Amino acid sequence: MTALTQSQFYQQLKKYYTFYTGGFIAFVIVLAILEQMGLPPKWVGFIFLGATIALYAGIGIMSKTADVSEYYVAGRRVPAVFNGMATGADWMSAASFIGMAGTLYLSGYDGLAFVMGWTGGYVLVALFLAPYLRKFGQFTIPDFLGSRYGGNLPRTIGVIAAIICSFTYVVAQIYGVGIITARLTGIEFQYGVFVGLAGILVCSFLGGMRAVTWTQVAQYIILIIAYMIPVVWLSVSHTGNPIPQVAYGQVLQQVTQLEKEFNNPDTAKGAAEASARAAHKAKQESLEAKIAALDAAVADGTGAAFFEAQRTEAGNPADFPATIDDLKASWKKAADGAKKSSGPVSAHATAFAGKGAEAKARANPDATEADIAAAKAEDQAETDKKRRNFIALVLCLMVGTASLPHILMRYYTTPSVRDARKSVFWSLFFIFLLYFTAPALAVLVKFEVYNNLVGSSFATLPAWVANWSAVDATLMKIVDVNLDGIVQLAEISIGGDLIVLATPEIAGLPYVISGMVAAGGLAAALSTADGLLLTIANALSHDVYYKMIDPKASTVRRLAISKGLLLVVALFAAYTASLKPGDILFLVGAAFSLAASAFFPALVLGVFWRRANYLGAVIGMLAGLAVCMYYMYITYPFFGGAADNQWFGIAPISAGIFGMPVGFIGVIVGSLISRAPSLEIQQLVDHVRYPSLEGDIDTRAA
Repeated sequence: MTALTQSQFYQQLKKYYTFYTGGFIAFVIVLAILEQMGLPPKWVGFIFLGATIALYAGIGIMSKTADVSEYYVAGRRVPAVFNGMATGADWMSAASFIGMAGTLYLSGYDGLAFVMGWTGGYVLVALFLAPYLRKFGQFTIPDFLGSRYGGNLPRTIGVIAAIICSFTYVVAQIYGVGIITARLTGIEFQYGVFVGLAGILVCSFLGGMRAVTWTQVAQYIILIIAYMIPVVWLSVSHTGNPIPQVAYGQVLQQVTQLEKEFNNPDTAKGAAEASARAAHKAKQESLEAKIAALDAAVADGTGAAFFEAQRTEAGNPADFPATIDDLKASWKKAADGAKKSSGPVSAHATAFAGKGAEAKARANPDATEADIAAAKAEDQAETDKKRRNFIALVLCLMVGTASLPHILMRYYTTPSVRDARKSVFWSLFFIFLLYFTAPALAVLVKFEVYNNLVGSSFATLPAWVANWSAVDATLMKIVDVNLDGIVQLAEISIGGDLIVLATPEIAGLPYVISGMVAAGGLAAALSTADGLLLTIANALSHDVYYKMIDPKASTVRRLAISKGLLLVVALFAAYTASLKPGDILFLVGAAFSLAASAFFPALVLGVFWRRANYLGAVIGMLAGLAVCMYYMYITYPFFGGAADNQWFGIAPISAGIFGMPVGFIGVIVGSLISRAPSLEIQQLVDHVRYPSLEGDIDTRAA
């Protein structure tokens, strides 16, 4: 392979992946035929799971290497178009593949922050970082920080930040793997996490970046085919148009009209929804009364007796809360859910809509003008809060994209700076195919639910409802709260992580398509997890062990340590994912905020400001990361935080909006109050700043 010229290598790759694509399509067709001949759906799931993991394992084995350059940066000979596909797969994580369309389904217009932020982030990568880091020509982001700022402390902080960001991100991917594996095979989520983990390890463990790169190209082909087929089918079914991106506008108008009917009590659909919302309101008030009674009992010393009475009333079920605090928390969660379901339907196409308090007040015959004015002010405050969160999230995602180590490392693998620039273009193109489709998928699924599920009988619920309820009740739950036997929208609880995976079943497609979509989601999660685990392991083995502990370590020892650390981190991440610390999109968003706070100021100023120095980098990275983590800690429920602690109403997913400016201030102030960097480092900045072909580190012949 190494004897081939870059052109011959490129042509060989095209031939291999053309055959691979044809083979995958043929595999799906054969499974579809077998399903029609009577192959049980469960076996379809097992075959898809086993075949995909075996494929990735095969690529990992064939790409096994003991060469340091191949292990860390794939030999720096990945052609731009293939690096673009690999980056696309690396980027299309479980959040992009599974979570984004689900977020758009639940949030409508507000969910476009993810599309805008992630797309804009690649513009920042192309303009500010990718070509310059490639010109630097090392292996990792901490490598750059250590060389640019001098000393081991910036490198060490970079390693710690890379581990925190990547670990948070990889937990989200393994969580997605658990959901997919549980649905495909029927095993419990907690076990599915560890089964899917095997697929993550077979590539990164054996061949490092070389194996991960060629696996990610294969994974991109699977995931983009899997994503497109169901949405094209829905588009044809509802509009006759096979291009969902074009049909999107027509379906959105129909969805908007249905939402107006749901919110109008003078229509048949609106009256039914009003009945369900009233039942939710009554449930909310009942639970709030119970919470008040519990608080009163605790205050007067009869809390234990009250708790036991509630346990007896519930029939002593095995899942009854173990303590008074747990009971109160469960009631509070149920009351919050009922409160959410008691409100009007949020308009999909409306930006930054309030809670509808004004509409409720005007519908109340006893409401005074003061009540209406207060409700209007409440709606405006909610609208302003949503607008602030939208802008904050877009900025965090943009800057986080340009700061994540596992994404930036991909541009170390190209033969030259020119190829790095081309690679960014191809990355945007391949990512665009999914991003441009996700809004259409969300609207088409919502239209399907509004038309076919809402108004149906509880006695004849489609099979997919029960199937997904069995996987996780938080993903799919329908309760007849008004006891009329008819499904209302207010009685449906759908988790965003379900939407894409359930689309084939919702659309009535054969189960083999569900298996293919699950395989696509698995490919998305595995591709990103591979890169993330490799980032963590490389940071520890290369930047800590080799650069700071044992610079004379042999290649064999360095790679053995990297693989051992990778295994340990993977197992710990799987355990963390099994605890369900949050939904996929939050975990991913948190990783972006952490990366934006820790890395972006030091990286950008390190490239464009010669005066930036050691003290500035140390202060900036530590301060930015600390502020971001502190804000998440005080506001995110998993850590015991509360929404009441939010600054300006900003959600914890956008904590980077506070950490990033603190990071910039830290770098600037620290640099100005201390000595300028050495002439050698300033010359390094000049070298990196002008990534022309002349003087580029060209490794195409390597």
